[in-house]
Amino acid sequence: MKRIVFILLLIALAVPAASAQGERSSVRRGNRAFGHEKYQAAEIDYKKALLADSLSNAAGYNLGNTYYRLENYQEADKAYGAIADSLAKDLRYAARLYHNMGNSLLAQQNWQGAIEAYKNALRRNPSDKETKSNLAYAQLMLQNQQDQQQNQDQNQDQNQDQQNQNQDQQQNQQNQQNQQNQDQNKDQNKDQNQDQNQDQKQNPDQQNQDPDQNPEQNQDQGQTPPPPQMSQQDARQMLQAIQDKEKETQDKVKKEKALLFKSKQKEKNW
Repeated sequence: MKRIVFILLLIALAVPAASAQGERSSVRRGNRAFGHEKYQAAEIDYKKALLADSLSNAAGYNLGNTYYRLENYQEADKAYGAIADSLAKDLRYAARLYHNMGNSLLAQQNWQGAIEAYKNALRRNPSDKETKSNLAYAQLMLQNQQDQQQNQDQNQDQNQDQQNQNQDQQQNQQNQQNQQNQDQNKDQNKDQNQDQNQDQKQNPDQQNQDPDQNPEQNQDQGQTPPPPQMSQQDARQMLQAIQDKEKETQDKVKKEKALLFKSKQKEKNW
């Protein structure tokens, strides 16, 4: 029985050793491919290493660098982020990790994110001149972006103010023009009324003149001659016809009122 247990223990110890050996072998193959700029082959080898050992910092770090060379920056960020905590105690590799992470964010024009990554790298390696230079560049680009955005906002506000001012000016001009037109119409009407009253005062005889005395003048002015006078008999007949028509209308109205009153007395259905 003890013999069997011993054999099982040997097998249990051999499995991690084999996994570690497979991880190191895949990492070495990936490094060779990376050195020959065969980045897709390197990606495959580093992924194999992670399958053998998911906690391999070397495989994760090199995989992030491979994605960066392939310009797949989002995947590079994921690979770097996956091992950031496990490399926290290793100041040398942690500084390199955050430096490369800053480069990936810089390529994506994520200036603020790159600044934070470079600062994390300098906290672990304050003497890294390249990181300092990249940090200064990222800060400059962020400042330029903020200045540009501020200028755009100011220009937009100025354009909006100018547009509102132009609209107000147009509205004021339109109101002034309308007021001028109204005043002008009032003045014209006033002048016409004054001229008409003055003509009436100056020529009172022409206003009371009998149109029969000057038929040619009436014709020239476009006026129609007066209608012929009606006889007394015709007047009585016309008056009688009007009275009969009015009586007929009153009778019709009374009938309609009676029908309407009768209809209102009907019961409503449920």
